[in-house]
Amino acid sequence: MSNDHVLLSKAPTNQRNAEVPIMQLTKLRRAIAHEAARLLYLNEESEYYRAKQKASKRLCQGWVKPADLPTNAEIRDAVQSLARTHEGPKRLDALLDMRLSALRVMRLVSKFHPKLIGSVLTGHVRQGSDIDIHVFSDSFESIANCFDLECIPYEIERKKVRKDGIETTYTHIHVREVYPIELTVYRDAMRSHVFTSSITCKAIERASMHQLEELLRYEYPNLNVEHQLNELNETPDPFQVYYALLLPLENVKQHPKTHPEGDALYHSLQVYDLACDEMPYDEEFLLAALLHDVGKGIDSTAHVESALEALDGMISERTHWLILNHMEAHRIYDGTLGSRAHRRLRENESYGELILLSECDRAGRVAGVETSTLEDAIDYIRSLGDEDWSRNR
Repeated sequence: MSNDHVLLSKAPTNQRNAEVPIMQLTKLRRAIAHEAARLLYLNEESEYYRAKQKASKRLCQGWVKPADLPTNAEIRDAVQSLARTHEGPKRLDALLDMRLSALRVMRLVSKFHPKLIGSVLTGHVRQGSDIDIHVFSDSFESIANCFDLECIPYEIERKKVRKDGIETTYTHIHVREVYPIELTVYRDAMRSHVFTSSITCKAIERASMHQLEELLRYEYPNLNVEHQLNELNETPDPFQVYYALLLPLENVKQHPKTHPEGDALYHSLQVYDLACDEMPYDEEFLLAALLHDVGKGIDSTAHVESALEALDGMISERTHWLILNHMEAHRIYDGTLGSRAHRRLRENESYGELILLSECDRAGRVAGVETSTLEDAIDYIRSLGDEDWSRNR
């Protein structure tokens, strides 16, 4: 018999997730729950305990009676109430895609006994929800190698947590996919350990790979799981493609006279930062700024053509046009572009952004300046297109 506590009851997700009525709480307790939920929903805090403490300090000048402090479960229900208010039914639109993405990753690391936990399993997803998976190994490098072999970008985080006077270091692997995925690595000997939920104080609900497959078959009886997974594997995440094209630019050294800043990746990140200062919410423009030189990692003698060929089908027509003509814009600046060609560019509605891109391109050549990381740049641009957070694969 498995020790896993998994939510597989024979009831639809929306019925299983009935919430405790917050109206039953005291007025102060309800106010603290709502303020803590707001902090969590807006990502101002990531932990229930800290959100609860900050909320109580904001609402109360002095000591708060223990009876007036909401439980984690009450705060979670308040978060869900906010999600229903601000997101409506769309908050569940991505649930199937997130569960399929979880299954895909679990299969990738199957020899490390992955267990799905959290909102993707229980159905409590909302804007900003990630996919949480426990994996078990005495070597996190072995797990990371699974993603290296598939060229899937990730980050390793070592996080120290102090509880009851005891400090524990947790290792997290953050995988960069359409939906953020966090794998928490535990020692192999903890495979049968029963984890306790900080929200319910009961054994945490979790599902093995096979139990997740069972859940998918039950809740989506008309779904062809294998077909959907094949589609996920065959449809690349554009942002992973961007990352793969940008990373080699770190090794592309440029002429010190025209590019004193150094490698092409450092230059691209400077151009992106300058573009972000000018038009921080224009996803297409920021992509053009970040990707304008990716062809230099493929064929430096024809970097514009190489970039557009590599990005074919991955960018919008407007981003394509900006990258295509960014070198022509330099010729406007130095006075070598003919009047007919210049007139043709001016006829495009994005001409102003092209000139701005050229200005950012020329300004992004400063040695030693601090820039965004490649990961942060990609994550930010992804977030601009993720406002409804239910991207279709």
